[in-house]
Parts: sequence; structure tokens; C-alpha cells
Amino acid sequence: MLDASDVSPSDKRIDPFAPLTVRHLAVGDGHEIYVETVGCADGIPAVYLHGGPGSGCQPDHRRLFDPQRFHAVLFDQRGAGRSRPRGSREANTLDHLIADMETIRETLGFDRWLVSGGSWGATLALAYAQRHPERVSGIVLRATFLGTRAELEWSFRGGLPRFYPALYEDFLSLLPPEERETPLEAYWRRILDDDPAIHGPAAWAWHDTERILSEVRPSRSRLDLAAIRGGRRGLPSTPYMEAHYFRNGCFLEPDRLMRNAGRLNGIPGIIVQGRYDLLCPPAIAHALAAAWPGAEVRIVDGAGHSLHDPGIAEAVRAAIDDVATLDVQSKADRTRM
Repeated sequence: MLDASDVSPSDKRIDPFAPLTVRHLAVGDGHEIYVETVGCADGIPAVYLHGGPGSGCQPDHRRLFDPQRFHAVLFDQRGAGRSRPRGSREANTLDHLIADMETIRETLGFDRWLVSGGSWGATLALAYAQRHPERVSGIVLRATFLGTRAELEWSFRGGLPRFYPALYEDFLSLLPPEERETPLEAYWRRILDDDPAIHGPAAWAWHDTERILSEVRPSRSRLDLAAIRGGRRGLPSTPYMEAHYFRNGCFLEPDRLMRNAGRLNGIPGIIVQGRYDLLCPPAIAHALAAAWPGAEVRIVDGAGHSLHDPGIAEAVRAAIDDVATLDVQSKADRTRM
């Protein structure tokens, strides 16, 4: 079932990044995925994968693709953003998301597409490309995350106390002393607890800590413990999906994405990496590139994890253009042979 609507041509004249189409696509298990397309209908097929898991695609993501060159797809993954049912973790695993991408690709009639994503979106991009390499014309990653427990341990138990020791104390203070030796499990367990008095403060503490780590120049470096303990209004969405995925090892066998990096051989790829990324440090990007023949790492100095850090969005846009050009050149070379 495809519930689709075209966007008025006048919208495209006012804003070249306005969606071409907006729809909800039924993908099974009671899920309907929000899907939008941008750019030009006869452009180079591409898809952007948002982070989190659970954050949803944003208008700024559309601007990563030249609207005169690409026919780009943005979608909210299961349970995220405008997909329905919102926040659902039922039938929501990495394999489900990979299958959803194939459903979207087939529905839109793309034979191959350029796959781009950042952070968790990079995890999904790699998992999809390793499962369906014949459907991928190129890959652009930002802030590479391989979905491993070691990466999460480094961020929250390695980098956090080294770079933000006071913030780490705040982070631990929300837990009883007996749970502070294993804070990640404690937070995920609390975030997924049914009791709002338990999951609310844990979700806000996780969200705010992760936000500070994600920005090279955060506006604050401590948690507002009084607001968190006092029942801060509203709830952030991403901690719940993150806890679901992280508690389950991102539904990946240990080190699967690194072990299977050879399956990307022949697919052009560029990895954009902020020099001071405390959530996905440069060592991960370099290790992946060493195992992926032909991949290039582009370091952005003065930037961290966020797409909005200085120079990151510009580097991703340039990488998308360059990878698309590499694929066109590769096709031309094969034609001449």
C-alpha cells in the first residue's frame, strides 16, 4: 500500500529543496514508513539515512543533495519521526530496516542508489551495502559507527570522563551506587522501564549527555540535575530507540561490519570524519577504510560529531557529489572496455 501525494510545483520554484513527493509506505508488521523525495525526478538515485537510532530525517538533510543532480530519498525509520506507530519498538531490528530500504527502493523503481548516512545512519548504510552490494552505486558516511559495544564503552566510559569529568559525575549521580559500575546497562534498563518516574529522568540524562558529546562547542557542559530530578516536562524520543538497539547489540553479530568490509570492494566510498568527534572517533573511520579497498577518509579539522559542526555539512555535500562522479566515470570506463 502506497499513500502518496505530490508537492505543488510552485513549492519547488520557491524552494528547490522542497519535496517532490511525500508518502507513507506500509512495510508490514503494522509499520508505515514516512518517505519523501527531493531533487529532480530524472536525477541520480540516492538515499539518506538518519541517525539515532530514532531521530528521524530533517529538512537540513535535503540540502546535502544538489537538487539539479540527484533524486534523493529521505525516510524516517521504524518508530522514528513521522513514521507510524511513533516510537514503536515492535518488529524493529536492523534486519527490518534493511528490508524497509529494499521496499522503498523497489517501490520507487531504482535499480541502484547512492547510500549516505551519519552515525547510526552510517551503521545502517554499511549493513545495507554489505547485504545488497549490487544495489549500491556509492557510499558516503559521516561519523562512522560500527554498532559495537566497544564504541559505546569508549564514548560514555572512556571519552566522557576524560574530556568532561564533571559531566561524567553528573551522569553517574542519577544512578544508585550499586549500578554505577555498569552505567550503560543501568541506563538502558531504566530508559526501557514502564514507570515514568524511572524512565523519564534516565532518558533526559542520556539525551543531554549525548548532545554535549556530539557538539564540538556545546552551549553547556553539565546536566541540569534539578530539572531532571524534578520531572522535566516532555520526553526526548531517541533515548528509547537507542536503548532498544544498544541493549540488543544493535542486532549485529560482534564486529560484523568490520569483518564484512571486504564485501564493499568495488563500491566507491568517502568517509567524512570530524577530528574531535567524541562519539565516533577518527580511529574507527581509518580502521574501516583500511579494510574497504578504495575508500577515502576526509578529516574535517575543528569539527566534532554533529552535522552542524563547522565544515561537516559542506564536506558531506562535496563527498556525495564526488562519489556520484566516481560512479559515472566507472560506468564510462566499463563501456569503453
